[in-house]
Amino acid sequence: MVNVKLRQRMESINETDSKLPEGDIPENEVSDSDVVSYNKTDDLEANEGQDRGGWGLKIEFLLSCIAFAVGLGNVWRFPYLCFKNGGGAFLVPYVIMLICLGYPIFFLEFAFGQFASLGPISIWSISPLFKGVGYAMTIVSWYISLYYNVIIATAFFYLFASFNSQLPWSTCTNWWNNQSTCHVIGTNSSIPINETSSPAVEYYNHYVLQKSSGFEDFGTPVWHITLCLLFSWIVVVLSLIKGVQSLGKISYFTAIFPYIMLTILLVRAATLEGSLEGVIYYLKPDFSRLSDPTVWTDAATQIIFSLSCCNGGLIAMSSYNKFKNNCYRDAVLVATINCLTSVFAGFVVFSTLGFMAHIKNVTVDQVVESGPGLVFMVYPEALNQMPIPVLWSILFFIMLVSLGLGSELPYVETVLSSFQDEFRRYNFLKTWKSQFVFRVVLCSINFLITIPMVCNGGAYLVNLLDNVMSGYPVLIIALMELLVISYVYGINQFMRDVKLMIDSKPNWYWKISWMVVSPCAVLGLIIFMIVGGKPYSMDNYIYPHGIQVMGQLIAVVPVLLIVVWFLYKYCHDGGWILLREFAKPVSDWGPAEDIHRTEFLTNICERTLGYVPPDVQGKSDGEYEDGDGERGNGIPIQSQSHLIASGVWSTGVAGSTANIRTAPSTQALHSLLNEGEFYQSKLSIAEKMAELHTKELVKQGVPIEMFGSGDRVKFVNASEEDLREKNNRESESEEGKEGENEAGEGKLRKGKFPSAIRLLKSNMKSNEDFSSQDQ
Repeated sequence: MVNVKLRQRMESINETDSKLPEGDIPENEVSDSDVVSYNKTDDLEANEGQDRGGWGLKIEFLLSCIAFAVGLGNVWRFPYLCFKNGGGAFLVPYVIMLICLGYPIFFLEFAFGQFASLGPISIWSISPLFKGVGYAMTIVSWYISLYYNVIIATAFFYLFASFNSQLPWSTCTNWWNNQSTCHVIGTNSSIPINETSSPAVEYYNHYVLQKSSGFEDFGTPVWHITLCLLFSWIVVVLSLIKGVQSLGKISYFTAIFPYIMLTILLVRAATLEGSLEGVIYYLKPDFSRLSDPTVWTDAATQIIFSLSCCNGGLIAMSSYNKFKNNCYRDAVLVATINCLTSVFAGFVVFSTLGFMAHIKNVTVDQVVESGPGLVFMVYPEALNQMPIPVLWSILFFIMLVSLGLGSELPYVETVLSSFQDEFRRYNFLKTWKSQFVFRVVLCSINFLITIPMVCNGGAYLVNLLDNVMSGYPVLIIALMELLVISYVYGINQFMRDVKLMIDSKPNWYWKISWMVVSPCAVLGLIIFMIVGGKPYSMDNYIYPHGIQVMGQLIAVVPVLLIVVWFLYKYCHDGGWILLREFAKPVSDWGPAEDIHRTEFLTNICERTLGYVPPDVQGKSDGEYEDGDGERGNGIPIQSQSHLIASGVWSTGVAGSTANIRTAPSTQALHSLLNEGEFYQSKLSIAEKMAELHTKELVKQGVPIEMFGSGDRVKFVNASEEDLREKNNRESESEEGKEGENEAGEGKLRKGKFPSAIRLLKSNMKSNEDFSSQDQ
């Protein structure tokens, strides 16, 4: 709520003359009764800025981002892709995609979130027509957080199971083992090696997951994994109890410990026989594979997904940064560390796989696995062959839990902070207690939703979600993000915003990448995925048709949110005639802190006018100091609302009426902003809506008595051609329509300009109220 003083009665906007009255009103002519409440409505997508907190230390932000980007995929997916796609030759497309896609998108999201200090949903006040992109990001993060926590729950179970004198997957004498096929490495067996299964594989499939044959036999929840899942969600809630502040503290463990363990495992694996052969398999280049388009698409998708781009997490975390933080340096540093970690993890994995191939007397490609199979079947078997296997197992699964939580916590925080930012607009979740309750309730709901994923057929559901979220939805979000910022908001303005933060304007590389290279590469990936898509499957099991359809529906939800929101804004707020206006930022877009926000507005004025109006940064007549914690607190009201065209004016938009007096020294800035060259122009919107719907009402024969005094001018000046068309239609119509306009009410055509209808009615009501006050 912004309280402003009402200076004079509502003046209707003339169709041919939009000039507003000049002059000023003496203070003594304004009484307390003239104070009104001005609501920033949904039509203008205003967001309340709140004290959102921030990172305790800069290092906590960096560690949290590293933990977020460096996840399980770096350990179980990249090494396999490298082996599959030409070994060392795969590093060529990987580095090229890092330069063309990774760095540009990563830096863009860091800068985007830091500049506005808003979550993934609220930040789309930059262009309200595309707010659906923010909802899509949040939904993607929510999807990933659900199945990711199931994997963490499995890692917790392995960790707890490791506290035994003998690892439970080390023998074939348990009830879940198949005695006819189970074979322990190092023991004699007459069964051919390709027909045997290890105790670790049977432990994972037959005991941990109690895996069924498919979706047709989905089964019931497995109780021990369900308990671990509950424990995992409790850990998530406690870790995020204070938002990013507690997340920053936990990042010291989730970001650092995995590197310590990976280094220890590499040193240990390098001393094992056969490890060198594994490394050769990992790095031996096959440059002929570079002619295969699949290699390039694998490199591109791995870059985007391993950096955790376009799911709102990077925006959410960078939004808690200080405005002047060097986000450029941070983005390049974190992205580079992430990619180097993937390469480093490859050495660890393939050293171990080389050792496994040696003791099994097979080639490395026969023991290679990717995904959960690597960390829950292959690695446990390898750890069992090492001295003191219990200790190695405990350390390994602590590392796995820390890698999982490092990514899971930011995903959940993204969802929580997104909705909290939205709820604050409606004065909800302003206290720490209410935020805590909200976090507990939402995580409890998430736990209930994930229970089907720990049923006997739950592994197939987890795999389905993983395949869906590594497909085109995230790529479409990336494409929309690049296009909106580059072409709707304007790449030059965005680069000026970045310069405002880091005191250095991005060079030509970033501009070309954001405008051309990255969008084209992403579009190519989307087309390749859609055209070359394969049915969802797991191992040799192809999902039933119904599940295939369900997977496509899950995938299309984020995309539909973008389209549905755009159509809603288009139909609800005035159609094509106002499309360009509603694509502009709303009036409160910009930095959250007063000093930076004023500097931002000054730069806009300087760029357009060629000079800075005097006193624009100082306090001036008409300044409003807000005590409710709104965005732009302490900024002159004219800088917040951008409604002013001259010294005094009135407006009525969507039922809100306000008269504001501006400081003469800043009128140049407000006049500029009111023209709608940067922000949405409320004046322009009001003019177009009033003009269009006045004609609409005239066409339908609404009597002049229904119009207010100012609107009667529009009625009289309405197109004579429209009136003639109306008379012709009436003369040709049936006699039964004679009573259509009886009692002064015409039938309005619904849906074409609904906002204009509300605007006109509110203006008419305002005029009646003013008339009664005057009397």
